[in-house]
Amino acid sequence: MSTAIIIPARYGSSRLQGKPLIEVNSKPIIQWVWEKAVKSRLADRVIIATDNEEIYNCALMFGAQVQMTSDHHQSGSDRIAEVVERSADIKYIVNLQGDEPLIKSESIDEIIRMLHEGAEISTLVRVLTDPKDIDNPNIVKVVRDNEDFGLYFSRSRIPYERNEGHIKYYGHLGIYGYTRDALLKMTHLMPSALELTESLEQLRALQNGMRIKTAEVDFTPVGIDTVEDLEEFRRIVAKS
Repeated sequence: MSTAIIIPARYGSSRLQGKPLIEVNSKPIIQWVWEKAVKSRLADRVIIATDNEEIYNCALMFGAQVQMTSDHHQSGSDRIAEVVERSADIKYIVNLQGDEPLIKSESIDEIIRMLHEGAEISTLVRVLTDPKDIDNPNIVKVVRDNEDFGLYFSRSRIPYERNEGHIKYYGHLGIYGYTRDALLKMTHLMPSALELTESLEQLRALQNGMRIKTAEVDFTPVGIDTVEDLEEFRRIVAKS
């Protein structure tokens, strides 16, 4: 039974069309992500899952394993579930977003480590200190229990700080690990009321009694969703 990092990649994007194929330093963004994934010490396979022939051919050009998937999927989780259903040997899965070119390979391994130690779903969090980040609805906040399981995820500031100085605020990083059973269970469930309200897929899992283990990391992700994000990534690469 193997551990697979699966990178869902679609061409269509409302804010940055053709994002996976945009080149930075003569290298497409999807290749930047794939190169971080293949450095994982705990993964056996890295697979790009796409519904677009240009992305498919591009991935082949830089040596990636890639699979075509349906163009009707509503989420990256649904796309990777199609790949997993074809591959009976895959037991543990990392859903690595194709727009996170600065993800650390060590953080990917932290996701896998939690799965190997018994978590059914795993993810990463970071401490938030800037009030603007805490109040930003685009940065998802997480409340955790004493064993680091997620109690709730929200776009709102949680918890409400009536009495100051007792808690840390945590932001969620959009990378997930799943056991095979957990992924297939979640993707076959109907979207829950909480998920539809906050537009956060992980709330479907929580509302159906699944548990999400978290681990704290010390880096700030640079996800590429807008032209401004792309220019920030170019600046970071230029300085490195």
